[in-house]
Amino acid sequence: MTIIKSEFILALNQVATERGISVDEVISSIEIAVIAAYKKEYPEELENKDIVAKINKETGEIKILKNEKDITPPGFGRIAAQTAKQVILQKIREAEKKTIISHYKSQLKTIVKGRIIRQDNYNIYVDIGKTEAILPKEEQIKNENYKINSVLYFYIKSIENDKFGNSKIIVSRTHPGLVIELFKKEVPEIGSNNVEIKKAVREPGERAKIAVFSSISGIDPVGACVGQKGIRVQTVTNEIGGNEKIDIIQWNNDKKQFLISALSPAKIEKVEIEQNGKKAKVFVDEKEAPLAIGKGGINVNLASRLTDLIIDIIQIKSNDEKEKKLNEENSQTTKENQESNQQNKN
Repeated sequence: MTIIKSEFILALNQVATERGISVDEVISSIEIAVIAAYKKEYPEELENKDIVAKINKETGEIKILKNEKDITPPGFGRIAAQTAKQVILQKIREAEKKTIISHYKSQLKTIVKGRIIRQDNYNIYVDIGKTEAILPKEEQIKNENYKINSVLYFYIKSIENDKFGNSKIIVSRTHPGLVIELFKKEVPEIGSNNVEIKKAVREPGERAKIAVFSSISGIDPVGACVGQKGIRVQTVTNEIGGNEKIDIIQWNNDKKQFLISALSPAKIEKVEIEQNGKKAKVFVDEKEAPLAIGKGGINVNLASRLTDLIIDIIQIKSNDEKEKKLNEENSQTTKENQESNQQNKN
């Protein structure tokens, strides 16, 4: 005899196929949930371990069995059906979440546009399209104003699990990758691999330095990133809050030349790199020292991180000061000679 499967089972099989859910796993979860619902409805059976729920895989009919005897109460079918529906919906949500997390795992270390939807004392929550992401305090740019419904670019930094095993997507506004990815978006030469970003370092909200390189003759990697009248670098600056100055530096295999460029806009007199290649002495005119060091040491610190060198800034007297001192010494000598000559005359 041919058994016609119920609409419930047909629907379950279809949903399971579409969502990548195991039918047996869903049925097992429904049976557990139905028993829980039965014991809630009939608490006198709480201690009875011989009671089980069984779903007929052909018809979808749910029965309560005690020692394999059908004890399904009249009218319990409605409760069982509602329970089954809730379990299936929960399984669908879990499957969708897994699919979404899998999608964003493939998007790690890229950028996404997101809309700020709410915030608490520590986190900002962002709608990134398929799901919600978290922007923790440490990934927020200091003094950047995060208004509800603001649309910004975010760097997809990681996917982490909370203490309950739930996956959460962590995004960042401070990661150097945000600047790198924004330049990739704005500079076609990077997309076509004619220009390469070797490294980027940031003091978020204040200053960033990126090292760029091109092996193709005729392409200026710095000029390509700056853009005509600075339009490309300005676009990236605007996307990271508008206050963060970006220095674009030509990468160089020669550590001395690279360091000189990294300390721009300061003019460097001389560079000495120790034999171990980890430390450098940088000699600058004392008038250039403030530029080389930067406010709060920001310029020299970023240059150090960009070049992987420990930098010691050594100030040298400016030519003007040397000349002034020499003139003062000559003037004093002349005065002394004049006084000596006057005394000899007397």
